[in-house]
Amino acid sequence: MNKERIALLFKDGKLRPRQPDFALAKSLISSARNDASVALAIKLDERSATVIFRTIYEAVRQLGEARWILLGYQPDNHEVGLESLLDLEIKNKVKLNYLDRFRRIRNDANYRGFTISESQAQEIVEFWKACSGEIVEKISK
Repeated sequence: MNKERIALLFKDGKLRPRQPDFALAKSLISSARNDASVALAIKLDERSATVIFRTIYEAVRQLGEARWILLGYQPDNHEVGLESLLDLEIKNKVKLNYLDRFRRIRNDANYRGFTISESQAQEIVEFWKACSGEIVEKISK
């Protein structure tokens, strides 16, 4: 993570210092994996799309928060939480660019009452399947 960016987030009040907490990070990672596996077990259709999307989005957010916690910071919002994943060197690194779009889709569903489409839910499912294992591996080191 870029030190200048961390300093700016800290200055803007979007990131707070904290003691690294390995037990909490491990718990967040475990919760993320469990919740995503439950969501993946649900048949994806028009009715389940929003639930699946929200659940997997939250799992990805938990991975971002776990990374910040391991680095000794507490993110103040989802955007900052997800940002911690952007510089990870993973095979499908280009897919990390989808994270902010996923956040906006989730916000539209949660705060504006929009319905998430089956194709949008399929996109986050594919992201999880392609990237989550490697993300967990990288942040757990």
